[in-house]
Amino acid sequence: MPTKAGPRTWLALAVLCLPTMLAVVDLNVLFLALPRLSADLGAGSTAQLWIMDIYGFMIAGFLVTMGNLGDRIGHRKVLLAGAALFIAASVLAAYSTSVASLVGARAVLGVAGATVMPSVLALIRQLFTDPKQLGAAYGIWGTAIMVGVVVGPSVGGLLLDAFWWGAAFMISVPVMGLLLATGPFLLPESRERTGGRLDPHSVALSLAAILPFVYGLKEIARGGPDTPAVAAVVAGLAFGVLFVARQRRLASPLLDLRLFADRGLRGALTLAFVLAFTLAGVGLLVTQYLQVVKGFSPLAVGLWLLPPSLAMIVAGNVGPALARTVRPAYIFSAGLVLAAAGALAITRIGPAAGIGWLIAALFVLYIGTSPIGVMANTIIMTSAPPRKAGSAGSLSSTSGEFGLALGVAVFGSVATAAFRDRIAVPAGVPADLSGTAGENVVGATTVAGQLPGQVGADLLDSARVAFTGGMDLVFAAAAVLFVALAVVSVVTLRHVPASGTPAPAADPEPELALSAA
Repeated sequence: MPTKAGPRTWLALAVLCLPTMLAVVDLNVLFLALPRLSADLGAGSTAQLWIMDIYGFMIAGFLVTMGNLGDRIGHRKVLLAGAALFIAASVLAAYSTSVASLVGARAVLGVAGATVMPSVLALIRQLFTDPKQLGAAYGIWGTAIMVGVVVGPSVGGLLLDAFWWGAAFMISVPVMGLLLATGPFLLPESRERTGGRLDPHSVALSLAAILPFVYGLKEIARGGPDTPAVAAVVAGLAFGVLFVARQRRLASPLLDLRLFADRGLRGALTLAFVLAFTLAGVGLLVTQYLQVVKGFSPLAVGLWLLPPSLAMIVAGNVGPALARTVRPAYIFSAGLVLAAAGALAITRIGPAAGIGWLIAALFVLYIGTSPIGVMANTIIMTSAPPRKAGSAGSLSSTSGEFGLALGVAVFGSVATAAFRDRIAVPAGVPADLSGTAGENVVGATTVAGQLPGQVGADLLDSARVAFTGGMDLVFAAAAVLFVALAVVSVVTLRHVPASGTPAPAADPEPELALSAA
């Protein structure tokens, strides 16, 4: 009989939510500090990209390793060690005196940040044994992530208004300090561990697979599918094949492929990945539409997107409550059909449309998708045996990272191709500027601002129409994906009962037939 969690357990959950929120805030707050730190450190455009991207690269690269390490030595140990490393790297980043030192500190921050998600997900599962309370706990954890996304820019802006750019990094010191002070008393150590030594060859292969793959996707999203970016993706895939082959041969692998034998875990991972992929494209195109087509400032964009984001937070907690009596698959499918309706509504928006229709459609889309992010994690974590909780948490986080990177790359490329096909550059645009004007909507808007009279106005109108046409194509594709996911959720997850608990398996950890090394 599962025991009910008491106040001490809920307090432990609150402590775990803080580093989760911080990891999300840290991904976004640097956008605000970048202009000032670039001026102080003399960072050019390439250096700025490395300062921004290295944190996410290292998180993605080390998630699997940190999840497995927690399974071996204990998730509390890994989380607290990561917190200490996060504090040290944050101080180094805040007081960096050169681009190289800042990039290095950000890289260490990424390694430390990779300890957070797998360890927190595993510890929450250990803290809450009652299925209803576990679903509610993951709902609160998911809320912490969404709150981090919403409040991150505001908190960063307040700090940067009052202090120097290093304050953007120093915010982590009190948060991680609180975790270090309370964690040893509130957080349990893992009762079940896999033991054994970490395989360094597997760690190297996982990094060689993930880092170039994510880097290539980001470069494709940034500048199109040029040779170096495609080569990086192909190299990552090749190393990924080698990584999987090695895991099949090891008795104690870095990533236990037996986890994928569970239908619920496979279905929830698929759902989480495709949802992250689709929402990445949605966020990219909506932000560009509001800034470039409607001419809003970044602050105005953030304010307009705040109401649907808050609706997402509320709806994200309604899902686990409904899951106490309704099977998750049916909650997912109903929400995804609702999201498809919201996506289709956005395809009806033109360049001259009012902002109200877009925001209303985003309300529908976000409310429909919000329960999935939280409840999919619950299914993933409860589908894996307890001694593999860290690995399951790393799979959940990695699927989201890959989905976001791939979604930005694919949908960004589709929207750009559609823009280039639709843009009509007026005859009066000088030849040396026509190429830039026909490249993307930002280039066209910049060129239009340099041209006098009607020529500039015609180019701007054409660019807005072309961009909106590409956005309509992306949202039509998103609607199709949402409907497909609704079907997939019913097919793959209808066996998962209410309260978010998977059906009992006859053998949670079947023996793996090992091939000869």
